[in-house]
Amino acid sequence: MSSLLLKAARVWTAFWREAPVMVGVLGWLGGLGPGGNETVRADRLPNVLVIYTDEHHFNTLGCYGGTVVQTPHIDSIADAGARCTSFYAATPVCSPSRASILSGNYPQHTGVERNDVPLDPDIVTLGEALRREGYATGWAGKWHLAGKGKPQWAPPEKFGFVENRFMFNRGHWKKLVETATGPRVGSRNRKGQPDYGMAGADEHSYATDWLVGKTIDFIEEHTKQPFCFVTSLPDPHGPNRVRPPYDTQFVGGDVSIPPSYFKPRTAVPGWAPRSPKINPRWMRANLPQYYGMVKCIDDNVGRILTVLRRQGRLENTIIVFTSDHGDLCGEHGRSEKGNPYEGSARIPFLLSYPGVVPKGHRIDEALNTTDVLPTLMALIGKPLKHAVDGRDASVLFRGGVPEGWQDVTVFRSTATGGHWVAAASNDFKLVVSNQDRPWLFDLTTDPYEINNRIDWPTYSNIAGKLAEALRDYENQVGDPFLGEEMIRGQLDSLLER
Repeated sequence: MSSLLLKAARVWTAFWREAPVMVGVLGWLGGLGPGGNETVRADRLPNVLVIYTDEHHFNTLGCYGGTVVQTPHIDSIADAGARCTSFYAATPVCSPSRASILSGNYPQHTGVERNDVPLDPDIVTLGEALRREGYATGWAGKWHLAGKGKPQWAPPEKFGFVENRFMFNRGHWKKLVETATGPRVGSRNRKGQPDYGMAGADEHSYATDWLVGKTIDFIEEHTKQPFCFVTSLPDPHGPNRVRPPYDTQFVGGDVSIPPSYFKPRTAVPGWAPRSPKINPRWMRANLPQYYGMVKCIDDNVGRILTVLRRQGRLENTIIVFTSDHGDLCGEHGRSEKGNPYEGSARIPFLLSYPGVVPKGHRIDEALNTTDVLPTLMALIGKPLKHAVDGRDASVLFRGGVPEGWQDVTVFRSTATGGHWVAAASNDFKLVVSNQDRPWLFDLTTDPYEINNRIDWPTYSNIAGKLAEALRDYENQVGDPFLGEEMIRGQLDSLLER
């Protein structure tokens, strides 16, 4: 499923005020399904807690099939609600992805098409939308939408997140402390500048623990009104280091080398060449620390859930667990993100809302970060009053099946370097770019994304349907990448088949 087409969105926004109808990115209609709007709590608004990690490979979580790290607390969110199996970052890089999830718009409509660019000040974010509805709002942790400031505590433009004392703009700090003059990074280099050192970091000062502590403080201080809080953790983004005892917990264990690492040179797309530094030795040195960061995150998620349960607020809180993008962790001979491979662009997305979202619900339809804002607002019972690119997928989370729903979503590269645009369903992914010929992956039979099926006659119809989705996305949402000569030629060729 791709984003809400802008023209359809304007119709949808006006029509929603009159009837429970939603319009999809390819122009289809669907009812709200079982329960509809009456499933929203009539007595009180739900709290909204977003736990947001950074550069997080979905497969490190037990609920996504991970076996190395035990993540019972994060998995419990999936057990209590919904798990999305095909959820993508609109652009799998920090700033553009963060702008898209907060605004419901693609990066080309937020002013943030690459890292370190300020968010358009006219954008209405999740924080602002809920502040207007009477929510107490706050954010702790990485923001990355205020330009190049680093760490830049409490950026002046709050975007509706009123409590932002513990928000910092950039950096993947390992040790944080609070002083009489406010928060600061707890490690300094010889020049007195903040650095990523973590000497002496413990369960109180390690960044993940410290930020979750601020989250708990906020929850405990706001019991008289609904709250919306984002806990934005800088882990498990590199540098791959974590405090004791997590630093040794996975050392010496089996680090499996992904099958995609061994693929032939002919299976390497131009948009994601191998990195010479990424090899089995690198993986064995770095992945145990990465796993340790994930384990620390899970333990801290457990701290938050314990507080909500003790307060009796767990039943009336929407909990979202997600990330801004993935980390290839050695897959395809690469690390980090920025390309359309699953490990880079596909992210975990869990959402629980007791009594509204069925327990253990699995959503296989493809979604992306632009869909989060309209979906959350609909689940809360306060639909947006302005058009966005993203689509309200609340019917899927309620357990319904919208009539005419088409399983496709679109995501794109940053504006720097080579450009690509991808259309993905639950089963297939098409990538067009200015760096290579089109690539078509069969995600069911080739989950490691090794083989290009674009020239296989049996896949011609599938490639054509995904190309049609890209054409509709371009016509209705607008994307300059699809107007570039090489990419336009690829798309036209696929549509003429």
